[in-house]
Amino acid sequence: MKDKKKAVVLSSGGIDSTTVMAIAKQEGFEIFSLSFFYEQRHSFEIEAARKVAEAMGVKKHLILDIDLKKIGGSALTDNNIDVPKRRNSSSISEEIPATYVPARNTIFLSYALAWSEVLNSSDIFIGVNAIDYSGYPDCRPEYIEAFEKMANLATKAGVEGRIKLKIRTPLISMTKAEIIKKGLELGVDYSLTRSCYDPSSDNLACGQCDSCLLRKQGFEDAGIIDPTEYII
Repeated sequence: MKDKKKAVVLSSGGIDSTTVMAIAKQEGFEIFSLSFFYEQRHSFEIEAARKVAEAMGVKKHLILDIDLKKIGGSALTDNNIDVPKRRNSSSISEEIPATYVPARNTIFLSYALAWSEVLNSSDIFIGVNAIDYSGYPDCRPEYIEAFEKMANLATKAGVEGRIKLKIRTPLISMTKAEIIKKGLELGVDYSLTRSCYDPSSDNLACGQCDSCLLRKQGFEDAGIIDPTEYII
């Protein structure tokens, strides 16, 4: 029996990465899920990622510790920087917010690249989105294209021509509502997912940060009830 093709899927426990994982599974990949505890204030996403991995039946779920708090520069890693709240849709899509974590996707993709080379996998899935996104420069198509080119230049597998590494971004041109509908078609249980940047001490979503607002709007636009419990 031929071995299943393998894919490394970056998983934050949120809507986008969970939907991407479902897409990779539908395409017949054996899933190797990769999550990061980087001292982020919304660390409850790690438990969500665990639950998603279990529900999806992944081959392996790897959680890596990286202390980006020591570098700082983001509201997600520095408690002295406020998480933006109650921003309108124009501000969310046009400005790079304080929740931007310096070089985060580059760091995460580099770890995924290393693991994929060890696994002899040519496919890395990431849930970046250039439509309903919070102004992050590392969610744009041109960034993904540049990283993919670098990946094939910087790895033994790529240089030897054994595999051509691909950064798979199936959600990059979809709205949040379209993403949610796609996930539901694939049987995703969104009650397992978490999206908030600034949850309460008892892990309730704040309902006011960019991530919560985009999630709420996505479910509303999709005409589907959001299973998340919000403080507001």
